[in-house]
Amino acid sequence: MVKKNDQLVVTIEDIGTNGEGIGKHEGYTLFIKDTTIGDKVLVKVMKAGKSYGYARLVSIIEPSPYRVKPRCPIADKCGGCQIMHMDYSKQLEYKEDKVRNCLERIGGFKNIPMEPIYGMDEPYYFRNKSQFPVGRDKDGKIQIGFYAARTHSIIDTNHCYISAEVNIPIIKFLRTFIDKYNIPPYDEKNHTGLLRNILTRVGYSSGEVMVCLVLNGKDIPHKKALVDGLRKIPGMKCICLNVNTSKTNAILGDEIIKVWGEPYITDSIGPIKYRISPLSFFQVNPIQTEKLYSIALDYAKLNGDEVVWDLYCGIGTISLFLAQRAKQVFGVEIIPQAIEDARTNAKINNINNAKFYVGAAEEVLPRKYKEDNIKADVIVVDPPRKGCDESLLQTILEMEPDRIVYVSCDPATLSRDLKYLCAGGYELKKVRAVDQFGHSAHVETICLMSRK
Repeated sequence: MVKKNDQLVVTIEDIGTNGEGIGKHEGYTLFIKDTTIGDKVLVKVMKAGKSYGYARLVSIIEPSPYRVKPRCPIADKCGGCQIMHMDYSKQLEYKEDKVRNCLERIGGFKNIPMEPIYGMDEPYYFRNKSQFPVGRDKDGKIQIGFYAARTHSIIDTNHCYISAEVNIPIIKFLRTFIDKYNIPPYDEKNHTGLLRNILTRVGYSSGEVMVCLVLNGKDIPHKKALVDGLRKIPGMKCICLNVNTSKTNAILGDEIIKVWGEPYITDSIGPIKYRISPLSFFQVNPIQTEKLYSIALDYAKLNGDEVVWDLYCGIGTISLFLAQRAKQVFGVEIIPQAIEDARTNAKINNINNAKFYVGAAEEVLPRKYKEDNIKADVIVVDPPRKGCDESLLQTILEMEPDRIVYVSCDPATLSRDLKYLCAGGYELKKVRAVDQFGHSAHVETICLMSRK
């Protein structure tokens, strides 16, 4: 019987959905962070249930042939890169298997038409958006970095190996600025202090840089020194404040205050230019996003005569990509500012065949279908992690589009929704995983469904 605090030797046989290694001791399953398939390890049991438990890695007895030394020295502490210790080719294999297993286990699919996973050419320094919490350690020293896994304890660092390299001088300057002018960092427990988070966004094609300071207040002192320092960083275009005075885990509030420059940056995916504000949803890996959207365009099989609905359209990223080849595109998004951005993005690209609606997709599409008798030749969905609402899936089935292109960030909810659509008369034709988030357990998937 395995008990808490037992020290055991196990061999890692599989990888869980969150990137943790899975090993067994006399048939008892243990989940062990920072391990990979093939590792023989000494572990300490931290939590023991009836059939499975969780253990902490004590030492590696025999390393797996797939184990590599993480480039980042804090990868085992930080919550961002759960599998940086795994060879990148093995990461891709793990992610492809993760999608396939979900489709088989949850969706009930067999003989899945999977195309090879689209990996990254360079899985470092790819993130165009980063969020750095600010706080103090127990000695009162300023900390800027990332949260440790499953905690709100800040791991202090100046260097992230997956975010844009321009963040290194940004964080270095802000650390000096906070210390010099005694800017009080936010204290989550007491809801005191001023500076909560540092948000940065970078246009990979434009080189434009945004810095947004998230405040527990409406202003920050010594703005001239702040602007003078940040303006020296190449590409700086936008310096702003975000007001978040709520006692919440949400990073951003709704109010943006411009301090210097433009209230946005621009970036391009393929030939389409996008204007990105602090609150905009924009895929965090622009190089892989171009690959992802090119697959979506290919799966949609547009010849210029189709009406396309893009649900959960954000700032119009996929909508405008599809509008290049469609007769008409309609986008739906619940965030009003995102729709404002989408309309602006259509204008700056001289795209006149894209129209956008504010509202929840599960409310807008059924209403438009019933009241206006709208039609769709192709429907594209790119929902949040929870997947699509059942009422939305039912409306899609009633509309009978020729093709459905489903972009997903969660293979489990994707599998659930595809099962529903297939039961309603559709056939899964193509599946392809795309690695948008190297060194993490996350994977993006794109699927094509055709009406039988």
